[in-house]
Amino acid sequence: MEFTSYWHATSTPFAHGAEGPVEGAFDVAIVGGGFTGLSAARVLAKAGAKVALLEAETVGFGGSGRNGGHLNNGLAHSYGEAKAHLGEEMARRLYHALDDAVDTVEQIVTEEGIDCSFRRAGKLKLASKPGHVAALRANYELVHREVDPDTAFLDPEELRAEVGEAKFHGAMLSKKAGMMHMGRYVNGLAEVDHRYGATIWEHAPVTGRHRDGQGWRLITPRGSLKAKQVILATGAYTAGPFSWFRRRILSVGSFIVATRPLTEAEIAMTMPGNRTCVTTMNIGNYFRLAPDNRLIWGGRARFSASSDQRSDAKSGAILRRSLAQTFPHLADVPLDYCWGGLVDMTKDRYPRAGSHDGMLYSMGYSGHGAQMANHMGVILAKMAMGDQKANPLAGLDWPSIPLYSGKPWFLPVVGMYFKLKDMVS
Repeated sequence: MEFTSYWHATSTPFAHGAEGPVEGAFDVAIVGGGFTGLSAARVLAKAGAKVALLEAETVGFGGSGRNGGHLNNGLAHSYGEAKAHLGEEMARRLYHALDDAVDTVEQIVTEEGIDCSFRRAGKLKLASKPGHVAALRANYELVHREVDPDTAFLDPEELRAEVGEAKFHGAMLSKKAGMMHMGRYVNGLAEVDHRYGATIWEHAPVTGRHRDGQGWRLITPRGSLKAKQVILATGAYTAGPFSWFRRRILSVGSFIVATRPLTEAEIAMTMPGNRTCVTTMNIGNYFRLAPDNRLIWGGRARFSASSDQRSDAKSGAILRRSLAQTFPHLADVPLDYCWGGLVDMTKDRYPRAGSHDGMLYSMGYSGHGAQMANHMGVILAKMAMGDQKANPLAGLDWPSIPLYSGKPWFLPVVGMYFKLKDMVS
């Protein structure tokens, strides 16, 4: 078993990172080489702006290359909870932004010809226990009536054609959701940015920043550059001179395994519907088939703020057990890949975007980042070009988390709380 992301291992790395020192003057400097930053760079460079992108590691190193491969519309919460917390207008606006986000990814893939196995697969939210069905059905009825008629509710018999031998008790189907090969997409998007003229420096973490006339000076170990505007797009991997954001972002570990390619008979028993799937447990699982028919199985196996080989190995063992419980016929299937990554959670699990201290930003996607990050990159580019009304998240306040400076010491306690909730639900 390889302790590396399947998406990284099965895609061609970006090959046009800038060599030499970080230097020069730019219209816009983007910090972060994931979906948000690369999407923003595409729009800006295509419009003729002089764009620099600074990535601390390599393109797609963080969440954009370590996720489950889902492009799901719909909210992290029930729509009713969103209305109660955000108000009806904001909840509706956010729901439709997530719909638009999947459209944005499809548009980029189509316009730029990125070979990444994009497909509108639909998403199943699966009721893990009989007691979860009523709430799931109520959410479906509200969503279907008020914001998304492209949804359906499936009973257990109908689910046999979707998840084979697995025992679930009902599901909400969101038909707009999609999937793609994340590694091929993120590296392909970086190549597109390079083609449009953006300068991308890898291994160039921002370690300092200060005002320089009407713009900013960004400092890295490889040199410094000047930019009229700065976009911060670092999510869970925010570091360096950005403490205001670290006090508002919880970096939580999420872990994934990928099996060997399944046979046709195994697929028929496992995921004949070939959709993206997520369960209703608080500490649940998300899964899908890869383009080469591996089962990609993920979850918050451990409440950790780190991801290294030792942590990933422990989480992989936990994920193997949950996989075997859901699909007993795969209990002994070899696991070829095991990896982890960090999710940028906000306290209320709603994303944030706007302007702070003269910088534009978008982050806090809270597990719904793949599609929303690409969409918000486009939005940030529009904002940088003067369209402040483009932001669908405008108006959401973002207070800091009490007693928190960027190191989530309380995650084990949170994990225990959610385990207890799952036990009694």
